[in-house]
Amino acid sequence: MNMLACEVLSAGYSHHTKPFYIQSTRGLRNYLIRFQVEGCCRALVDGEVKLIVPGDLLLYKPKDQYDLRVEAELQQNGELEVSSGDYYFFCRGSWLEEWWERTAKRQKLKLPINEDVLHLCRQTILEQRRAKAPAKEMAEYYLRLFCLTIERASHEQQTASGKGKSFLAYEMKRYIEEHALSPLKIEDVAAYVDLSVSRAVHLFKSVFNQTIMQYVQQIRLSVARERILFSKMSLEQIAEMSGFNSYTYFFRVFRARYGLSPKEYREGETNLID
Repeated sequence: MNMLACEVLSAGYSHHTKPFYIQSTRGLRNYLIRFQVEGCCRALVDGEVKLIVPGDLLLYKPKDQYDLRVEAELQQNGELEVSSGDYYFFCRGSWLEEWWERTAKRQKLKLPINEDVLHLCRQTILEQRRAKAPAKEMAEYYLRLFCLTIERASHEQQTASGKGKSFLAYEMKRYIEEHALSPLKIEDVAAYVDLSVSRAVHLFKSVFNQTIMQYVQQIRLSVARERILFSKMSLEQIAEMSGFNSYTYFFRVFRARYGLSPKEYREGETNLID
């Protein structure tokens, strides 16, 4: 059987609430893409162990050293606890090699925690788990889309860094992605980039065509949706940990966005996956 051009060898969602440590001093055998979506951990990046927070995407190529540590850290809720959640993909193939080489790849970059990105992660995992034709090929193409999304996000960040005001908008976006699951006010976002509230609101809306709080809610709903599907937490816990002040409010905005209540969504998607 010929190797797929972008073969997904292993994929999953990893959630740690106890200390965890893994190290590959001899170097990885395949490519590894790791996307942090909740909590935090520490990983070897460019030869230095760095703090990894939600929105951080890690890229490793074969022979790169890999060192991951999940320990008690100060979380966004201000408490010291062990909590880390990420999507991971071990992969190989000729397309992946070409994609990796055609543009410079940093080991760590920012990726939006939005519904489109999370959908690609989830679908890649589901198809890879099925492990029968045409699932493997479908997993390959979902991973290709994920890689291209990474490439576009990287290009946008590099482009924005040289455009002054647009760069400030992307800095606000990054700050929101890192703090959306904790209590967050528009004043906090504006202060981060040293702008007035009115100027920050106008700039963000002009660049991303949505308000700051709309983007905050988008992230919170996307994270809650993934937790509904992939965790065993109660819906009330999910609402609280996804940044919603009350379950009643969470219920209302979730149903408005997805057309189903959180309970109906969990039951319907679980039956579909099974």
